[in-house]
Amino acid sequence: MTRTILTYGLIAGLVAITGILGTIWTSDDSHGNVWLGYLIMLVALSSILVAVKQYRDNVLGGVIKFRTAFLLGLGIAVVAALAYVAVWEVYLALTGYRFMPEMVAQTLAAKRAEGVTGEAYAKLASDMGAMAKAYENPLYRLPMTAVEILPVGLLVALVSAGLLRMPGFLPARSGPA
Repeated sequence: MTRTILTYGLIAGLVAITGILGTIWTSDDSHGNVWLGYLIMLVALSSILVAVKQYRDNVLGGVIKFRTAFLLGLGIAVVAALAYVAVWEVYLALTGYRFMPEMVAQTLAAKRAEGVTGEAYAKLASDMGAMAKAYENPLYRLPMTAVEILPVGLLVALVSAGLLRMPGFLPARSGPA
């Protein structure tokens, strides 16, 4: 089970962070499209469904309990989150930790272009400045990065466990097709 968790977790984490970085690198907006980012995470974490099915069919003879399936999926999600966080930290270090200041500057410029001025703009600038300051602290940044992907992994693990505990859902092939 450990090998399955590590293998599929690393695959999911690397696919997710590669997709997210790809959207950042190819977008005019340094923080990319949030919905696209979560779609990429969902696709990457679909490896949980694949891993649980493979484990159910190849190791457990086609039957898996919800708890076992959920723990397998949760393990994969945690490994994926750790890989995601690690690669994001490397990216930040290689780019001189410019991500958050650039995101704040772009967000404030977009709000100014939308016509936000005065007290509302000052409050937004203050709030975003405080967020950028907090993001400099790894004790804040690391969990915040993990929280981006972990809820998606938890959801996929729950759905996968719920579906794959039923032996009739995506049954193993029983011979040549």
